[in-house]
Amino acid sequence: MSERKVLNKYYPPDFDPSKIPKLKLPKDRQYVVRLMAPFNMRCKTCGEYIYKGKKFNARKETVQNELYMGLPIFRFYIKCTRCLAEITFKTDPENTDYSMEHGATRNFQAEKLIEEEEKRIQQEREEEELNNPMKVLENRTRDSKMEMEVLENLQELKELNQRQAQVDFEGMIDKYRELEKREREREKEEDERETKEMLDRVLVKRLRDSDSENEEESSSSSSIQPQSSSTDKPTDILTTDKPSETQGASGGGVKRAKVESWEKSVGTLGGRGALGSLVVRKKPAAAVNKPSSAAATAAVSSQKDSNTSAAGSTNASKPVTTQNGSSSLSLLGMYSDSDSNDSE
Repeated sequence: MSERKVLNKYYPPDFDPSKIPKLKLPKDRQYVVRLMAPFNMRCKTCGEYIYKGKKFNARKETVQNELYMGLPIFRFYIKCTRCLAEITFKTDPENTDYSMEHGATRNFQAEKLIEEEEKRIQQEREEEELNNPMKVLENRTRDSKMEMEVLENLQELKELNQRQAQVDFEGMIDKYRELEKREREREKEEDERETKEMLDRVLVKRLRDSDSENEEESSSSSSIQPQSSSTDKPTDILTTDKPSETQGASGGGVKRAKVESWEKSVGTLGGRGALGSLVVRKKPAAAVNKPSSAAATAAVSSQKDSNTSAAGSTNASKPVTTQNGSSSLSLLGMYSDSDSNDSE
C-alpha cells in the first residue's frame, strides 16, 4: 500500500537540472482565484451593493513597481453581480487592509477616517514637541487643566444625581429582607394551620366512624340476641336436645314437646323465615297438672270438667294469631276438641 503514496521521486545518476528548459512567463501574469469581498462596496455603474464576505471568482496579478518594505502588492479584478462591471482593489500591507482602486466606492469607513485623523493629529503634535520644548510644557499644562475640568464635571453630575434621586440602597435592601422574612413566616404559619386543620378533620372523621361502628355493633347485638334465643342452628339437633319449655295457656300447666328436626331447617311458626307462614304446627297434647294432694284432685275433678268444656267453647270462638300475622280459625276447633278429650 505504500507505493500509492510516493513522496520521493527517483532521479537517475545522469540527471542534470540545468538542462531543463525554463518557461518565460510574463511578470504581470494573471491567475484565477476564489476570494470574498474584503469590505462593503457599491458599484458606480448600477448602484448595486456588494456586502463583505460575498464570494467571487477573481483574477489576481502582481502590481508592478510597487513594494512595501519588500512585500509585493496584489491587485484583484471582480465583476458586479448585477451589471457585470469590472471592479478592482489592491492589498494595503501598510494598514493591513485593502484599498479600493476602480469601479466602486467603499461604504461605512467613518471609523477608519476617524482613526486616520487621530493618527495625523498625534503625529503633528509629536513633531512640534520634538523641536520646541516650550510647546511640550504648554501641551502638558493644557492636558492637566482639561483633566481637572473633566473630574469637576463628573463630580457635579454625581451631586446632581444624588439631589434628584435620594435613594437609600441600604434601607431598600433591609426593607426587602424584612418583607422576605415576613413572607416566609406567613407561609410557614399557613402551612402549619392547614396541617392542623387536616389533622382535625381526620380525627373528627375517625371519631364519627368509631361512634357509628359502636352504634351498629350495639344494634346488631340487640337484634341478634332475641333471634339467637328464639332460633337455633339446624345442627343443634345432632349434638344436644333442647329442653321442653312451659307454655302459659288458658288450660294451665301445658308442657311444650321437643322441637322436631324439620323445624330446625324450615323454621318455627314464630320465626321470620319465608316458609314460616306455610307450616301449621299441630298443638301437642296437654299434660296433666301435678296434683298437690290426692284429696284436692278428687274434690275439683267435677269442677275441672265443667271448666275445660267452657274453655273449649271460648277458644273455638277466638282466632289464633301467629307471630307472622297469619290467623288460623279452622284449626281452633280441632285444638279445643283435643284439649277436651285430653282433660276427660
